[in-house]
Amino acid sequence: MRTIELDAAPVAAPASPDAGFTEFATVAAPRLRRTAYLMTRDWHLAQDLTQITLARMYASWKRVRRAANLEAYSRKVLMNVVFDHRRRRSELVVAELPDRGVDSGGTPELHIVLLRALATLPVRDQAIVVLRHWEDRSVDQVAEILGVSASVVKMQNMRSLARLRELLGEDFPLA
Repeated sequence: MRTIELDAAPVAAPASPDAGFTEFATVAAPRLRRTAYLMTRDWHLAQDLTQITLARMYASWKRVRRAANLEAYSRKVLMNVVFDHRRRRSELVVAELPDRGVDSGGTPELHIVLLRALATLPVRDQAIVVLRHWEDRSVDQVAEILGVSASVVKMQNMRSLARLRELLGEDFPLA
C-alpha cells in the first residue's frame, strides 16, 4: 500500500484493484501452464491457453476473487478453455517432442510413450488422468473442476488407466 502526503499528514491510498489479480496470476500461471502442457503436449499452445484462462478470470475478477478456492476455480476455467480449444481444432498433433524443462519423472523416451498413449484417450479422460495423477488432485477436487460427479471421475479414471495399461502393458508404472 502506498501513502500520499497531504499537508504533512500521510494518508494511505488504496492498493491497485488489480494488485490481487496480479499476485494470483504470478503464483498460478506456472501451474496452469504445466497442466495445459500435459493436456496439449505443446508449450506454446499451453502458454496461450494459460493466458486465455487468466484473461477470463481477470474479466470477472471482482466476482471471482471472493471464490472459496481460487486455485480450483482457475483449474476449472483452464479445463473449459482446453475443451473449447479441442472442439474448435481440426487437427491433433501427437508426435511432437516436449521442450526441455519438463520433469518427466523418468527417461525422455518413457515420457514420450506415456504422452502418446495419453493422447489416445478422449479429452475429458485425459483431463481426469492429468488432474488425478500428475496434479495429485483428489476425486472430489477433479469432480468439482470438471463439473461432474465423483462417481464419474472414479469410473472414467479406472477405465482410462485400464486403457493405458492395454496400450502400454501391465508392467508399465501408471499409478
